[in-house]
Amino acid sequence: MRRFLKGRDKSGIEAARKAGKILIENFNKIHKISKKADGTLVTDVDLKMEKQIVNIIRRKFSGDEILSEENAYPVKGAHYKWIIDPLDGTHNYIRGVNIVGISIALAFNKEIVMGIIYMPFTEELYFASKGEGSYLNGKKIYVSNKTLRETTLIYDSNVINEQTEVMLQHLKKLKNKVFIIMRMFGSTARSLSYIAEGKADLEIEYTDKVWDFAAGALLIEEAGGKFTNHKGKHWDINNTDYIASNGLIHNEVLKIINNHSKDLQSGEIC
Repeated sequence: MRRFLKGRDKSGIEAARKAGKILIENFNKIHKISKKADGTLVTDVDLKMEKQIVNIIRRKFSGDEILSEENAYPVKGAHYKWIIDPLDGTHNYIRGVNIVGISIALAFNKEIVMGIIYMPFTEELYFASKGEGSYLNGKKIYVSNKTLRETTLIYDSNVINEQTEVMLQHLKKLKNKVFIIMRMFGSTARSLSYIAEGKADLEIEYTDKVWDFAAGALLIEEAGGKFTNHKGKHWDINNTDYIASNGLIHNEVLKIINNHSKDLQSGEIC
């Protein structure tokens, strides 16, 4: 698979590390914060990091398409597509919380074939390529073997939205079935990388975007876990909801979620 990537793995890792350097150098030194149309925030540091990543990719792979959280760089007829979140955890970063990372995924003909997550403050570089496993700083990693009763659950941090009622009712159904009811890190890169290396076991999200989760999804799958939408179907770039798990508990969680969704539709909420 690395041969198939034709050096894109090296460029992706270089881009993540150099963007991480910008992130650390500008910590608590933000000059500009803007509000986007969806109400989320973007800083001058996000944009600086995006520019660094895009420049590194374009230097060698000008024929590749790029989709970043802040901008899109379409290329007609491109087979490769980079999917980037230059600063995952912007709202943490704004408040001086260093739970932040860089997420870079690569798709070939719409299939994710490479995922990179870099957590610069802890110098953790996660890498996965299709069919070749997941690695943290060069060492192979695996999801946990915890049962649902032993599970640490990471839950969607955007609880106040149009799906709030569904989210809270799902959580109510799960609260007595898992060990640790809920963790919220404010960074999808952090959450999914923890599942990939077995530090957490389950994440349920409702409102993420593809640049948030594409790299992490491949990391989890290549580490032996499972990643689907809420109906149990394989995810794609149009997903906003998903369940990420160690695989062992996945079907059990799907059953709880989907049975409860039916209860909501019928008005039978307990």
